[in-house]
Amino acid sequence: MDSRHREKWVKLLIYIGLAAATFAAYEPTLHNGFVNYDDDVYITENPHVTGGITPDSVIWAFTQPHAYMWHPLTTLSHMLDCQFFGLKAPWHHLVSLLFHIANTLLVFWILTNLTGAIWPSAFIAAVFALHPVQVESVAWAAERKTVLSGLFWFLTISVYIWYTKRPGIARYISLFLVFGLCIMTKPVVVTLPFALLLLDYWPLERVKWGLSIKPLTPKTESPEKISAALLIMEKMPLLLLSAALAVVTFISSKSGEVVSSLEALPLNFRIANAFISYIRYIGKIIWPSGLAVIYPYFHLNLTNAAVIICAMLFVLATVFCLYIGRRRKYVAVGWLWYVGTLVPMIGLVQAGAQSMANRYMYISILGLLIIAVFAVKEFVADKARRKIFIAVSAAGLLFALGILTRMQVKHWQNGFTLFGYTLKVTENNTIAESNFGIAFFKAGRYNEAVPYLTKAIRISPTNFNARNNLGMVFLKLGKLNEAIACFDELIKQKQDSPKVYVNLAVTYAQQGKYDLAMQNCAKAEQLKPDEAESLNNMAWLFAAIGDLSTNDANKAIDYARRACELTAYNNADHLDTLAVAYAAAGKFNDAIVTAEKALNIAKTAGQENTAREIQNRLELYKAGKPYREK
Repeated sequence: MDSRHREKWVKLLIYIGLAAATFAAYEPTLHNGFVNYDDDVYITENPHVTGGITPDSVIWAFTQPHAYMWHPLTTLSHMLDCQFFGLKAPWHHLVSLLFHIANTLLVFWILTNLTGAIWPSAFIAAVFALHPVQVESVAWAAERKTVLSGLFWFLTISVYIWYTKRPGIARYISLFLVFGLCIMTKPVVVTLPFALLLLDYWPLERVKWGLSIKPLTPKTESPEKISAALLIMEKMPLLLLSAALAVVTFISSKSGEVVSSLEALPLNFRIANAFISYIRYIGKIIWPSGLAVIYPYFHLNLTNAAVIICAMLFVLATVFCLYIGRRRKYVAVGWLWYVGTLVPMIGLVQAGAQSMANRYMYISILGLLIIAVFAVKEFVADKARRKIFIAVSAAGLLFALGILTRMQVKHWQNGFTLFGYTLKVTENNTIAESNFGIAFFKAGRYNEAVPYLTKAIRISPTNFNARNNLGMVFLKLGKLNEAIACFDELIKQKQDSPKVYVNLAVTYAQQGKYDLAMQNCAKAEQLKPDEAESLNNMAWLFAAIGDLSTNDANKAIDYARRACELTAYNNADHLDTLAVAYAAAGKFNDAIVTAEKALNIAKTAGQENTAREIQNRLELYKAGKPYREK
């Protein structure tokens, strides 16, 4: 067997090993459900998604923001999952895992083609696959956008490698089209054209410093050295796509007030957080402990001692890597890859409440791995003893990473396990406290929800979800004055969304204050007449809490129908409300049919508590009785 044939077999075995190891590490995710953090917005309670692929849903994916982001290919992938698997969470997780495996294999293929170094490339791909910091991107159903954008990121690089071997119009059009698909997966891919410029410097070695008038159509199969200016011009069409994506992303996020204003979060806080995050990410890669789904924002200014230390470390690391990178180009490229690909997520344009996020390292981790692995390769050189030591150490490290990843995946089983663990590894985490309380609330464990929601409010008095859900918990517990206090406080804070007024209306109705209830219903409808959640709650108020007059029952049916139309008759809660409204009007046959459809949707989605409540109400309709809320 000649060396080339042997090399092919070695590569094949590495591909198989990478796929098998990745699947083994992430296998527990196939036993996980959805979590109460964005999974509802992206999948389980989004009627455009749960309805699967339809002409209307495809148009919606391309023309409307999804969770205040424009990523139509990601949205379509969720729709396809629902089309084929319904809301069975393990299948959604399996698709994400398969994307991650494909990305791992592409990383190995790209690095071996660029560097020719098989074993260093295999190790980088293995760490990329197995490092626990990647779990958030793979095990979180709502983070499909990360693994899918990773797939098109690596496909774009693969096509670019093919293009550089023999540049030409046809190959460039292929590159442009693949990157065009890439920008439809996640906004952070805007940095990819800059990453391609880094690859031009190393390992493609395409950069010729100074002017060059050589055409970009050489006849050889190896990259030709071209001036830096021409290489930048070569990327201009891709940069224009990135610029367009940046504009669309900014408009989409502003529509939901996701991007923090400079008044709410001053620039010095953002710069300080960026320095700290760059250093903390490196720490998480070296020692992956305390990995949380949400890291609280510290609100430190530039004079803070920790910020100054991190800023000095960042500057020193940058100067060192650029200096060393003059001779060891992989060092400069690795560092600039790490720093550059993190720029959209580092918080200078702050979207969300997190200070940093593990998922942001999905692509950026490769820069640090390139520096470390190729430095070790240079250290080992041809020394046999060093090679044996490094090989044994690498195998042990990968095994440890695989075990840690399996453990981390299990934290994503449900909202209780995820936020219970997050609260153990973070402090003053208002979002984790709130979501842990909401998990108890959704499970019907109302008394257990109160302390977590209360603590979330104590940490952040403006936490809308915590205060609103605490009010709803008090409503369920019959503590109506406490519930009203929660909703009134939100209105005082100018967080008067339609759902707050509807919740107030329901509370006043339970107190028998129907005039106040109607006033708040009117305010809710005036604020946003086409919000499905508010319409559904108003329908519930008239059908289950009102005086059961014919007028109230008809109003309930009208509101409930509008809510169901807005959610394409795919939301179990809204169909349940419509069934209650039909029963209130004495239309029991319609109530039975509607309740049965709601029951099927709830069972398919794994919503056990909802399904049980619908089943109980269904028995009432079959007995010719309406449902009345106690």
